[in-house]
Amino acid sequence: MGKPSGPRTPAVADLKTGHDLTSVLPMTAEIRDGRLWIGGVDTVELAREAGTALYVMDEHTIRTRLAEYVKWTRYHWKDVDVVYAGKAFLSLAMIKIVAEEDCCLLCASGGELAYAVRAGFPMDRVQMHGNNKTPAELGECLDARIGRVVVDNFEEMERLSAMAAERGVTQKVLVRVTPGVEADTHDFIMTGAEDSKFGFGLNQGLAMEAVKRAIELPGIEFDGLHMHIGSQIFALHSFAKAIEVIVEFMCRIERETGVAVRMLDVGGGLGVAYGAPDEPSTVKDFGKVVVDGIKEECEKHGIAVPRMAVEPGRSIVANAGVTLYTVGSVKEIPGIRTYVAVDGGMSDNIRTSLYDAHYEALIANKADKPRDMVASVAGKHCESGDIVVNDAPLQSPEPGDVLCVCATGAYCQSMASNYNKQVRPGVVFVRDGEWRWSVRRETYDDLMHTDVG
Repeated sequence: MGKPSGPRTPAVADLKTGHDLTSVLPMTAEIRDGRLWIGGVDTVELAREAGTALYVMDEHTIRTRLAEYVKWTRYHWKDVDVVYAGKAFLSLAMIKIVAEEDCCLLCASGGELAYAVRAGFPMDRVQMHGNNKTPAELGECLDARIGRVVVDNFEEMERLSAMAAERGVTQKVLVRVTPGVEADTHDFIMTGAEDSKFGFGLNQGLAMEAVKRAIELPGIEFDGLHMHIGSQIFALHSFAKAIEVIVEFMCRIERETGVAVRMLDVGGGLGVAYGAPDEPSTVKDFGKVVVDGIKEECEKHGIAVPRMAVEPGRSIVANAGVTLYTVGSVKEIPGIRTYVAVDGGMSDNIRTSLYDAHYEALIANKADKPRDMVASVAGKHCESGDIVVNDAPLQSPEPGDVLCVCATGAYCQSMASNYNKQVRPGVVFVRDGEWRWSVRRETYDDLMHTDVG
């Protein structure tokens, strides 16, 4: 499979039209009468009716991707939980879809757990992560009676044990292990290497010590292991190597403690196509490598195959979403660069500034035209680094055009801010020719709601 977009060669007008960008657009995307349609909805009319900047999520793509994970993991082993990682994108509507598609939910904060409670999500299908869960958050987990807490350090384990014992309850836990495997991804989103803020190091003996403590402590029940090696991973051999290491550790646990590991959660991290040349691995291939890999390693070591869990987030929602903007101005600096300024920016998509992330873009009302020029899509904020897409092949833009940035369904709305007191965009879901608000656009009153003056 191809590697994710790395250092890029100078951009050129590639003459691609919207028809050539299906790999980075939602599954329902099509070009009609020269315009981009998603979910049977004309995005140009949607932008004018709902306003911009605007996040647009295709419900069909989300449901299809969740169903693919369920199908291609349980195809190889019936006892697999597909745990959607809410940090990628979370709203009440999204949580209800996850529930309807027979999946579990991963929360990484008390706020995300509060969303799950408000949405009526089954609490036994919730997992809680985080490297520094506060006492309040641990209490919220216990009071909600969630399925599992992924413990990340000794202090947290002791605290959870005491709090659970005081309440007279027993909380299932997974011990998060850093397997020492470096995934082929960006340094900022690589989490499985030895030098990581997450989890107990396997190679330093901390992981075994943590497992033994989890077995001994009152109020908690050791249920298994959790690992996560990173995000936006294209090379499936990274997962295969980590599985080899973690199953060998499972064998050692059983040998040294007499306790079998009942669950193995291998995390998420499957890469997605942000650029048209990207060729990420399929969910089908991921399921085979991960699930068959665990089964084969367990057979090799003579131990029982555990219940498994995978935690897709980005690969569920990234390509399900786009962001629509209105072009405000076009500024050409002869011999240097053309800037296309839009009514959003780093407040609704920080990934370009943070990771030098790259996106594909097109003019939604000229989607059948070739991308015949190159421009940088700039935001409206008081930062020179406020760029949404660097050197983007684009149809010739004009003020008033609707500009679409592809594959923004993950880690854009969830990382949005109010920098420059910009109101955050709303989120609409599209399906079968209709659109509905999932998250309304903020107002100036929302900005000042918590300001006590």
